[in-house]
Amino acid sequence: MSEWSETWTYTNDEWHEGNPPLIGAREHAFWLGSSVFDGARAFEGVMPDLDLHCERVNNSAVALGLKPVKTTDEIIALCKEGVAKFAPDAALYIRPMYYAEQGGFMAVAPDAESTKFILSIYETPMPEPGGLSVTVSKFRRPTMETMPLNAKAGCLYPNNARALQAARDEGFDNCLLLDMLGNVAELATANVFMAKDGVVYTPAPNGTFLSGITRHRVITEMRKAGYDVREQTLSVAHFDDADEIFTTGNYSKVVPVTRFQQRNLQPGPMSNAARELYWKFAHAEA
Repeated sequence: MSEWSETWTYTNDEWHEGNPPLIGAREHAFWLGSSVFDGARAFEGVMPDLDLHCERVNNSAVALGLKPVKTTDEIIALCKEGVAKFAPDAALYIRPMYYAEQGGFMAVAPDAESTKFILSIYETPMPEPGGLSVTVSKFRRPTMETMPLNAKAGCLYPNNARALQAARDEGFDNCLLLDMLGNVAELATANVFMAKDGVVYTPAPNGTFLSGITRHRVITEMRKAGYDVREQTLSVAHFDDADEIFTTGNYSKVVPVTRFQQRNLQPGPMSNAARELYWKFAHAEA
């Protein structure tokens, strides 16, 4: 049996220490993937943008045909209650979730009235910003016509997982995923930025990838600090020619890319500024 890090789970209006079993084989989410989640972080005594993560999980539920059974404020309060169960200096992942217990029409559509809420909070260290190696994946991001890309849904992740595993098999830490037109969308586990001649660029949201909360925060804080940050259509060629590349995401926040394909890169002033500005924002919220 796997050893879990310190974990607290909220389900059926109660807190449980550890990772209790919750879903049976007949439940809709188990066999048809009707689940959504969000991920916030607690670290160094702060929980940046917790409200936005809690709001987004409710929006994701609606997008997947589920029914939010907690308000944003109720989820925020539960997150804070759960975080207080850990040591004050613990680095935590905060994961509110919804899932469908039963099927609706023809058993395939979820029954929104059967929606269940879970909150899982567990200890997981913040990764060191040492740098990532990144390749370009042969797999592509879907479109809104084929997948519920307006939700942070569990059913979206097997595609990114196979891309990530293929990259790992080739000796890379992560990979760029392109959209169906061949434009850069994101990494398998994060949003992506590049810098060239003092300007920061990131793919413009086009409905093929989740425009992350950390991504938006970094754009906002860099622009406030006077940096030129542009959202636009980007190709692999732009990244081949970049002065620096860095990633943003809730799990690791801001991390530089130190190898792209076969080209070595150094963490540069833009990625360093992005990380410093994010940390400054996070602690100013406390």
